[in-house]
Amino acid sequence: MREPSDKDILRLARQDLVAMPGYASVEPPEVLAKRLGVPEERIVKLDGNENPYGSSTKVREALASFPRYHIYPDPEQRRMRESIAEYVGADPDRIVVGNGSDELLDLTGRLFLSPGDGVVNAPPTFGIYEFVARTYGAKVVEVPRREEFALDLEPMEKALATGAKLVFLASPNNPTGNAVSPEELERLLAHDVVVVVDEAYAEFADGSFLPLAAERDNLIVTRTFSKWAGLAGLRAGYGVFPRAVAETIRKIKMPYNMNVAAQAAVLASLEDRAALAKNVKLIVDERERMAERLAAFPWLRVYPSRANFLLCQIQGRSATEVQAQLRERGVLVRYFDSPGVRGCLRISVGRPEDTDRLVEALAEIGAAVV
Repeated sequence: MREPSDKDILRLARQDLVAMPGYASVEPPEVLAKRLGVPEERIVKLDGNENPYGSSTKVREALASFPRYHIYPDPEQRRMRESIAEYVGADPDRIVVGNGSDELLDLTGRLFLSPGDGVVNAPPTFGIYEFVARTYGAKVVEVPRREEFALDLEPMEKALATGAKLVFLASPNNPTGNAVSPEELERLLAHDVVVVVDEAYAEFADGSFLPLAAERDNLIVTRTFSKWAGLAGLRAGYGVFPRAVAETIRKIKMPYNMNVAAQAAVLASLEDRAALAKNVKLIVDERERMAERLAAFPWLRVYPSRANFLLCQIQGRSATEVQAQLRERGVLVRYFDSPGVRGCLRISVGRPEDTDRLVEALAEIGAAVV
């Protein structure tokens, strides 16, 4: 008689989920430092688009002095929504907060997607969009981007006109760094579909579609505190939704979906916007310096970016080999093995000393190949 396997129970599960590949996440620096055999402080982590300056000092003070960790958080997140509403100029009733903006994307899928529904995706882009769609059994209609990563609007509109009900867009786009234009968004909003614009990197770019969210009943804009406010580890995001959608999503979300520590950190961050804005400017300035330094390598093509990272195409050599050699030197960058960005590395903007370490390592790699 065959011994039972712990996988046997999966016969009762949704088979599309069992077969679905997982989202490729980055590993924490302590794990990689141990694997590489180097001190953690020697790791230059440029693979996760985190804020190298960390959170506001007010966040650390707020977390150290918070007195009610033993009490459940407000399930309606009233103070959070009011503070965010003041920050973005929106009605608190239109705001939903989440355990990172990823949860808001997931909740949107939960509300709108049934098995077989069409979701338009524009790769190369953030992998969570396809992940969310497939989690709810939706059919993903992929419309690859054109040269320089612009949206290919005609096939996107055709898909929307023939039954797809939702489209995910990132602006600026991850991993390419370019933004959606107002004209592109207006064309998509003209269809009877839900358009989700993920503005995770908006604070590093000029312009936002948040003002338009108040005017259009089929536009959702999601944001995060992970990047500009340095709260990636606490998972804090929010979205501005049509009023009826916001009310429904607050009803179907888990009641205590954002913990009290994350809420305290968000409130403290919003009280310290001036200091955080200075860090954002440091990152934007360093982005331009880093782009200039990297463009000096003849085998690197650096794409323009409005986010806190640069996409670089490796020319005349293997991108995976360059990534591996950087890794050996303690410099971590992201490689995407997918159409449109194959042969490219995405490099987060760090501190000036991080850029210098990166450039030094690339110079060593380049010299070894010549």
